[in-house]
Amino acid sequence: MSDQASIFVGGGGEAYGVPQQLLLKYANRHGLIAGATGTGKTVTLQILAEGFSAAGVPVFMADVKGDLSGLGASGSEAHKLHGPFTERSTKIGHALTYRSFPVTFWDMFGEQGHPIRATVAEMGPLLLSRLLELTEAQEGVLNVAFRLADEEELPLLDMKDLQALLVFIGENAETISTRYGLVATASIGAIQRRLLVLENEGGAKFFGEPALDLADLMLLDSSGAGRVNILAADRLMQSPRLYATFLLWLLSELFESLPEVGDPDKPKLVFFFDEAHLLFADAPKALISKVEQVARLIRSKGVGVYFITQNPADVPENILGQLGNRVQHALRAFTAKDQKDLRMAAETYRPNPRFATEEAIRDVGTGEAVTSMLENKGIPGIVERTLIRPPSSQLGPIDPALRAQLMVQSPLKGKYDTVVDRESAYEKLRARAEAAAREAAAETEAAPSPWDRGAARAEDADGYRRARRYEADRDDTPAPRRSSTSSRSDSIGTAFAKSFARQLGTKSGQAVVRGILGSLFRSR
Repeated sequence: MSDQASIFVGGGGEAYGVPQQLLLKYANRHGLIAGATGTGKTVTLQILAEGFSAAGVPVFMADVKGDLSGLGASGSEAHKLHGPFTERSTKIGHALTYRSFPVTFWDMFGEQGHPIRATVAEMGPLLLSRLLELTEAQEGVLNVAFRLADEEELPLLDMKDLQALLVFIGENAETISTRYGLVATASIGAIQRRLLVLENEGGAKFFGEPALDLADLMLLDSSGAGRVNILAADRLMQSPRLYATFLLWLLSELFESLPEVGDPDKPKLVFFFDEAHLLFADAPKALISKVEQVARLIRSKGVGVYFITQNPADVPENILGQLGNRVQHALRAFTAKDQKDLRMAAETYRPNPRFATEEAIRDVGTGEAVTSMLENKGIPGIVERTLIRPPSSQLGPIDPALRAQLMVQSPLKGKYDTVVDRESAYEKLRARAEAAAREAAAETEAAPSPWDRGAARAEDADGYRRARRYEADRDDTPAPRRSSTSSRSDSIGTAFAKSFARQLGTKSGQAVVRGILGSLFRSR
């Protein structure tokens, strides 16, 4: 084995070539774990997580199938695969020892782990538009909403904050359109409907406070081992766009908040993105460019990103070219497209004269892989056929009782369990609406009734007519005859209409309307 700090991945004697190790100093240059279903990707993911944790590197991963929780329990000689594991360990020169690793369980829905949340403002309009599948016009309206929230000091923390702000924009669309560009009420309605769908799917639980503190993902235990953060994703995968958007948000937050560290001896955090094809499915160019930028630059922050997917073709070429450490499990070539993908996958490896890479990728069995790890100076290693080492932790999920026990022992117990609902956009807009309604009601009470003003004008009109009749009698000039009842009615109606029109035209009148519409907030 190398004298440099490394993670032993596997080997296999003469038939498989030299032992394969992932050098920690190049672990932040990202990686790929690919292969068809059932070929051993999950075990590879598990043994890499074990290696990083043992080296004092925290890990974050999504548990899509529910079986990565076994990292929190020690493997056992009673396990049915103990015999094959021992045989394989002997063959590849690995001393198999069973042990558990420090784990922290997370769950966006707060059921199988600590709740994990972000604020709407942290998510931002680009990722939120991706999550809601908005059109370009609708995304423009969302950008206006975020800009307005900044200028009006309206914090966007949870779902109801954004919904309330969109109602406010709809009520004041004409004024806002003049300043920021056209804000169509149809676009606002479409966004609100998308938010309702997300809320029904449980996505609203993701938005709010206390928001995730990224430092809590980079904890070590008392022995110096890196904690393995496991996100329960079995239910989350029912909303694949939410899953992909959340993980991309997490990557972006790490990129924006962590300081530059250059080329560290080992990563500060390793991030595993399972089912990576979901990140790029139907993604707009702007989003793929964002992923490419993060993948290219985040390594200088000491973060390694490893994509796990069935086929390397699922990852865009510009990103695939940045993944230096690769473990390729078997690819099956049943169709012409499969054969093309197989050839393309083989072409990305540095060839080995001992075997044909394309044939090796097609023929390796479960637990075997074609691997290439970065060597000194970051040069891609020659591709090798490799038997992946057995895991030290439990293979498969732990029982619910042990999971509950580990959650009780978590250093983060109680920190995220209770939702905090501080004053934000929803409360501020509601307060404005109520204040406007009170002001308008006070003005209405202080001002004379329209009916009183109309009656007074009517009485003045009758007095004027009597004076005219008196003058006419004196001058013997016949006065024009007009119905007193009709005159009184016309005066009252006209006065009321003009008063109401003037009121609607004033700021206080607009406040009345906003106050009425603002009552929608209170009815929620």
